[in-house]
Amino acid sequence: MTTLPQRPNSALLVIDVQNGVVAPDAPHREAVIANINTLVGRARTADVPVVWIQHQDEELTAGTESWEFVPDLKRLDTEPLIAKSYRDSFDDTDLESVLAERGVGRLVVTGAQSDFCVRSTLHGALARGYDATLVADAHTTVDLTAYGAPAPEQVITSTNLYWSSQHAPGRQGGTLNTTEVTF
Repeated sequence: MTTLPQRPNSALLVIDVQNGVVAPDAPHREAVIANINTLVGRARTADVPVVWIQHQDEELTAGTESWEFVPDLKRLDTEPLIAKSYRDSFDDTDLESVLAERGVGRLVVTGAQSDFCVRSTLHGALARGYDATLVADAHTTVDLTAYGAPAPEQVITSTNLYWSSQHAPGRQGGTLNTTEVTF
């Protein structure tokens, strides 16, 4: 249903599942990482591109331990790696060209943080013509209640609810659980 009809393929995005982003106390951290690993394995088996997104800025300096992906996730050297400095994974990166080269018009999105980079990338994808599915049990966030944000569990639930009915002309959002994702 994408508005990119010449791009019938899907890709799995793994956004910012880095040591300095996914806090040890992030809600459902271990389950989220396990679900992402399941999806990565299924995407690889189906020969679907797995695209790794890695944030870097003054707090996540390239090459540091906090910048590295969590140890439980293993990127293959043949899989695209997109370095980003903004919340939307498309902004000032080569993500669009990587997806275009592979004929991708449908994105399956996982990662962190639910209320920042995941949500921004979902919107960026939909605005650029992609169908964008959020995997409801494969994203998490951190506790920002000290800054007036809702509790992390509420952020995750709200993000899932919000994206579950998201759509635009000729484009579809939506949510699925890991067990429901097909490539």
